[in-house]
Amino acid sequence: MKYNKQRNEKATKWLGILLFLTCWLGTPAIGLAHNPLETPDPDYIEYPDDDPPPETWVQLGKTLFFDPRLSRNDTQSCATCHNPDLGFGDGLTFSRGANGQTLTRHTPHLYNLAWSVIFLWDGRANSLEEQALEPIASEEEMNLPIDELVNKLQEVPQYRQMFEEAFPESGINRETIAAALAAFERTIQSVNAPFDQYIQGNTSAMSAEAIRGLELFKGKARCVLCHDGANFTDDGFHNIGIGDADLGRWNIQEAATSKGAFKTPGLRNTTLTAPYMHDGSIPTLEAVLQHYNKGGNPVEGLDSLIKPLGLNDQEISDLIAFLGALTDPVTVIRPLIP
Repeated sequence: MKYNKQRNEKATKWLGILLFLTCWLGTPAIGLAHNPLETPDPDYIEYPDDDPPPETWVQLGKTLFFDPRLSRNDTQSCATCHNPDLGFGDGLTFSRGANGQTLTRHTPHLYNLAWSVIFLWDGRANSLEEQALEPIASEEEMNLPIDELVNKLQEVPQYRQMFEEAFPESGINRETIAAALAAFERTIQSVNAPFDQYIQGNTSAMSAEAIRGLELFKGKARCVLCHDGANFTDDGFHNIGIGDADLGRWNIQEAATSKGAFKTPGLRNTTLTAPYMHDGSIPTLEAVLQHYNKGGNPVEGLDSLIKPLGLNDQEISDLIAFLGALTDPVTVIRPLIP
């Protein structure tokens, strides 16, 4: 199979209108045209060329993901910051680059990116293939120009063989490295949490507290206005009142609502991915909910959806129970590195 660089765009990627839908969510859904809360469907993933990648791509990408050769000084792999044992994060407020410098944004998790349409906190990558190469080439992160990575991999006989098997017409190049990494990342799928079992008919899969939390999530707490769809994200950008100096999406697109706005993170396995927010400034889920409960901080450009909620302690506890019901860890057996 020959890799095609042209990527498919979801037809509903940016509708640019407000949608007011009456459905079982119990509250208007505002923003992109996402479905109600549901289980991700592995049969509905948009792949390059419309075909799922062969297993040779996935295994090659998995090996690359864990190989520290992908950094200039051979000290960091993708899994250094996206550690499967730490919710595909690293548990730090800010990660460190290959040269030891502190990065400026918190490492996001990788769960269910197969269903995403835009990537990274500021949305500067439009595909998993673009996203996969971004930290490798970044001077602040892994600091390895992709042309140099190609040369490094060509020096390893096992990689030459693996690329020949996976991409017989192309070998090792920028596009095939990106394709392999993205193929593996699309397999990081969390689809069988207690919530998924509950909406599929197993009414005992969630506790009474979690069920109350679900109703709050859809209603009084207004969470679903941004955290909707199968992965609990609208793939949009919002200024939620953090108030640091990072302009976020504004650096990519100077729109009226972009200043201080960041991509809505998906909430699957959110209990595993502390700390939270683009700057890692909020240490616990309870603190996150208290932040929203007070209506965020009064900063310039605060999203109009962020309002004081009036939640009491029991309601916050119930919401935390519901967020816990989104937990379905992904186990990855680490490969042997050539």
